Amino acid sequence: MVNVFTRSLTDDLASLVKQIDAQVAENKSKKMRGFVVLLTDDPDAAEGEVKAFAAKHGIKNVPLTIYDGVAGPSNYRIAKDAEVTVNMWVRLKSKANHAFAKGQLNQDEIAKVVADTAKILN
Repeated sequence: MVNVFTRSLTDDLASLVKQIDAQVAENKSKKMRGFVVLLTDDPDAAEGEVKAFAAKHGIKNVPLTIYDGVAGPSNYRIAKDAEVTVNMWVRLKSKANHAFAKGQLNQDEIAKVVADTAKILN
């Protein structure tokens, strides 16, 4: 499972999500899954943004959802200074974690995250 928590919808996030979406599609037989959660204090306003983001970038295999509260769910321990946090796990065991402050998510970092998806394939 790959989960991405984000506090904003950016072009770099789109690149990451599109690549994870492709990994999920390629690895359906291995039961790879993922989801993206926009953390926001205004979920009603964000709903349209999330739908437009998914449609614009052709996201098909990774659901995009909204969480009411920028801190996110406490059991995920999302770094409060991170704009994007990526967690990967298998059977509740963490295999990889990445946290990016605003502006740190770039193509090199995205490549590292995507490479880490190999850690969760059975």
